[in-house]
Amino acid sequence: MPFAIERLTPIALLLCSNVFMTFAWYGHLKYKSSPLPVVIAASWGIAFFEYLLMVPANRWGSAYYSAPQLKGMQEVITLLVFAGFSTWFLDQPLKWNHWAGFGLIVVAAWLIFME
Repeated sequence: MPFAIERLTPIALLLCSNVFMTFAWYGHLKYKSSPLPVVIAASWGIAFFEYLLMVPANRWGSAYYSAPQLKGMQEVITLLVFAGFSTWFLDQPLKWNHWAGFGLIVVAAWLIFME
């Protein structure tokens, strides 16, 4: 793989894995009448696919990024995916204070990349 693709592949995998994880963690909120054991089983089933992407993302990404950098990236990606999910799937758009709080987390992740 060319140099840029090797660095971008873990990020793409993190993005895809976070889509699965967001559905596993929050998708059931749209179906509050579903029994909790069913929701837990469905969430675990969805999370399996998240792990199929997250583990290689971290393994391959560790060749280029430190563990704290991978975690910082993952947090920012999670927030971006969640923002879209909350608005689109849950019909709960983020308010200014949510964006401000998420922005502070982005600044924290940026600091992790400072040398």
